[in-house]
Amino acid sequence: MARPDDVPALDVTAGPVPGDVADVPGVAPTPAETWLRIVQVHDRITRRVDSALHRRHDLSLTGYEALRRIAEAPGERASMGEVAEALGISRAGVTSTVTRLVAGGYVVRERSSGDRRLLHARLTPAGRAKVEDARLTHDGLVAHLLTLLGDDAAVVTDALARVSAAARTRR
Repeated sequence: MARPDDVPALDVTAGPVPGDVADVPGVAPTPAETWLRIVQVHDRITRRVDSALHRRHDLSLTGYEALRRIAEAPGERASMGEVAEALGISRAGVTSTVTRLVAGGYVVRERSSGDRRLLHARLTPAGRAKVEDARLTHDGLVAHLLTLLGDDAAVVTDALARVSAAARTRR
């Protein structure tokens, strides 16, 4: 059967037809596709970094993040609420994490002198050494994975910061 002149021939040398709209240049992703990518990237990087920290330092990613936040706090001491807020986890979750860090000798719990109801976690010398050692693994792996953003790193970071700030505000 002859082809009408106004129908272009299929170019079979152009490669396979993309199965994902994100693979087509110039096509804007839907909000659902963008959300899926954000969740996938977060999940995959988190699992990869958590696995590396467990293997090399016998420390979970949550444990590392808690140690890091405590290490960066004034006097290397932070309240449970401050740690929970910084990590975005519940108070029960931070209590469990800090309990493991106490058992490892990385932090000690202290009552606040101003309000005996408040508990703080203070870094020990072993905790300081652990967080510094694990920081090399964490930061190196994250930096390596994020190099894949290439020249888009600043744009992606800025866009995610705007979304994060907007999501933080209460309506």
